[in-house]
Amino acid sequence: MSATDAGAGWDGTWVAEHLGVRVLDGGGPVPLPSLVGMALRINPRRPHLLVSTVLAKHVPTDPRLVRAAGALLGLETAARLGRLDPDLLEAPRALLAAGAGADLAALDETVVALSARVGAGEGLVLGYAETATALGHLVARALRLPSLHSTRRRVRGATSHLEFDESHSHATRHLVVPADAALLRSGGPAVLVDDELTTGRTALATIRALHAVAPREAYVVAALVDARRAEDREQIAAVAAELGVSIDVVALASGSVELPEELPQIAAPEPLTLGTATRGTPTAVAGVPVPDPGDAWPVGVRESARHGFGPEDDVAASAAAARVATDVRDALAERGVPADGEVLVLGTEELMYAPLLVADALRRAGVGAYFSTTTRSPVQVRDVEGYAVRSGVRFVAHDRDADGYGEADRFAYNVAARPWAAVVVVLDRPAATAATRGHDGLLAALAPHAPVVLPVVLPVVTPGPGPLHGPEFGSYAADEVGWLLQDLSHVALEGGREERERAIQSGAAHYAESLPTEYRPDDAYRDLYAEQLAGVADRVGAAVVTVSELSRRVRGRDDLVLVSLARAGTPIGILMRRWARRHGWDWPHHAVSIVRDRGLDLTALRWIADRYDPRRVLVVDGWTGKGAIARELAAAVADANDVLRLGEEGFAPDLAVLADPGECVELFGTRDDFLIPSACLNSTVSGLVSRTVLNAELVGPDDFHGAKFYAELAAEDVSVAYLDAVESTFADVESAGVAEAARLQAADRTPTWSGWAAAEKLQADHGLPSVNLVKPGVGETTRVLLRRVPWRVVVRPGREADLRHVRLLAADRGVPVVEVPDLPYSCVGIIRPTEQDGS
Repeated sequence: MSATDAGAGWDGTWVAEHLGVRVLDGGGPVPLPSLVGMALRINPRRPHLLVSTVLAKHVPTDPRLVRAAGALLGLETAARLGRLDPDLLEAPRALLAAGAGADLAALDETVVALSARVGAGEGLVLGYAETATALGHLVARALRLPSLHSTRRRVRGATSHLEFDESHSHATRHLVVPADAALLRSGGPAVLVDDELTTGRTALATIRALHAVAPREAYVVAALVDARRAEDREQIAAVAAELGVSIDVVALASGSVELPEELPQIAAPEPLTLGTATRGTPTAVAGVPVPDPGDAWPVGVRESARHGFGPEDDVAASAAAARVATDVRDALAERGVPADGEVLVLGTEELMYAPLLVADALRRAGVGAYFSTTTRSPVQVRDVEGYAVRSGVRFVAHDRDADGYGEADRFAYNVAARPWAAVVVVLDRPAATAATRGHDGLLAALAPHAPVVLPVVLPVVTPGPGPLHGPEFGSYAADEVGWLLQDLSHVALEGGREERERAIQSGAAHYAESLPTEYRPDDAYRDLYAEQLAGVADRVGAAVVTVSELSRRVRGRDDLVLVSLARAGTPIGILMRRWARRHGWDWPHHAVSIVRDRGLDLTALRWIADRYDPRRVLVVDGWTGKGAIARELAAAVADANDVLRLGEEGFAPDLAVLADPGECVELFGTRDDFLIPSACLNSTVSGLVSRTVLNAELVGPDDFHGAKFYAELAAEDVSVAYLDAVESTFADVESAGVAEAARLQAADRTPTWSGWAAAEKLQADHGLPSVNLVKPGVGETTRVLLRRVPWRVVVRPGREADLRHVRLLAADRGVPVVEVPDLPYSCVGIIRPTEQDGS
């Protein structure tokens, strides 16, 4: 059976002969047999299944035919709304009536020309998940209207503004989750788009629910096939009268399904088993290429109408799909797929429109692409003439944001339609979990049907807050970093140092629930900072080059995504991004919060995982002390990978730092404990952003952690000047920094955790109640002096050049400085134990 065999041996004659089920044409614009075949569901609510020959849900179909059928439905709707002369539709109707044998070039040219003639209007298009999501897009495209589609995916942090049930469906509950609820209240008629109108109950449930939250005067139900009975038509008229609205129905074909009084009993076929297929010989599944072709789809371009989609999104998505198609074509060629080989582009459940655009772009690029998608719905598979679902595969569900139906198995049908040269599987990131690649996952199930199975993973756009950027938040340029934080600048979080320290050490409050008062240095300290920066800028620059090059080599990729730990890691992330751009690599950079004993911001990690391959992500910090954050990171990453169901394809636990004096990471620029100027100041060298805040009264479970923007300190800000000073050394230190990276790559960089051992020794030597009161290293000592209540500073003799600012701060606060000859760090800051600790 092939996609071009529609109406010739699989159109439904088997069901008619064995069960007495007949489909009768009702004289619509297009003959019903041109658009449907017939199979049997595994669903007691409705046993028969009309299988569309132009929808590509169950049958691999030329994408041009799918696009043209959807466009024609949109044009029929435009004619019903008075936005197009209906007499102009005779030609495309006649062309579509030829089905898979249609002159697709002529059909395409005709519907494109007619779409340009559709008059302006208002309204909203709502497509139904999962089958009619792409169809809704196509109708909206023809009408030039914004669109939504319902969804079964529950997106954390997103609000469902509308819910209704589809009683006959395998998964009954529909959610409508616009990013902006105002979209539901747009003027003009609401156009509800489905593949098949059987009773109209789902449409009426939608209209009632929509009318309750956003009433309007007119509704249109648009479907490829209208198979309602007379009593169903009367019910729609009754609801229209009840609500005082008009409800029109538009369909390409109409007819009815005639069932016998009692369905004959026939033997059920063998059910599809997990990870296997009804035909084919197993072959190896191709690995994800580096880079993934899906990376050609820019972050921020909408991949679906799940949260809203406008005409401008359509333009961006079409351009993105063309770029993806180019990368897919190249990736297939690299894997030996012949240029004239036929390729199946397989979408995944609700993700239909973006894969359709990719398949269509491949066709335009000369690839013999067909299009189909996976589904939740179990269907009887019978490899017999006259039956519309001849083959299929079954695999485990893989959507990490799945709803209550999420653990049920999934299916792909008629995958044995042709001897595919390759199958290109298009997923979005929440669906690209470890289950996709498991032995009973989607890729393994497809392997018997093509020598190459190529996954393409697209980023998603989700509702809720996105990154904060300067100059609205922080003083860094908008393209330098996106802060995955919420702005708490309006909240008074600073408190007295002594009182705050006492609450933290007693356990009455966590350090991340409040902020220390920002230290405002005097002229003498600012002058010392400038002098120190001039003296060590080249050392910092060399370390930036080394850690960047070492990370690139160890990860084996040039497409890293930098995730800095706000705020100490953020200047280092920006410098690494600047270094990469000198070499032609664009490393996206986002800053996230990590909190000791609370872990990484999971909401921020979820946002990143929705948009980037987690294996590209490199977490960046400024320096290590005793290694508490490195340990916190490893535990947090393991938890995140488990929660997000990412498995081995999840985030890596490694941490890249400029300086690793504690010897607790493998990616570093140096292990020398030297002065990093960005440690000398607080927000005024870190983009005017505070340390991060995790306070349950301000931060909900789906919120980003918080931080403040100290715009009032702009006159004292040296953040960008610091970056510029270090970047100016790159040309001079490049060769030495790259050579050091090569040396380190070949060396043993196994963490010794010597810093942790040293901290525990100091805790014992000074009788401290907690190792958390010991803050080793120049950076951590500076933090103690600026933000905490210092007790004493321990320094190693001979490090005066790196410690001038430490001694200045200590003298200013009356903190004793004690020399210890064998100290593995340049210095260690010790926080004063409070009375509650018995000290």
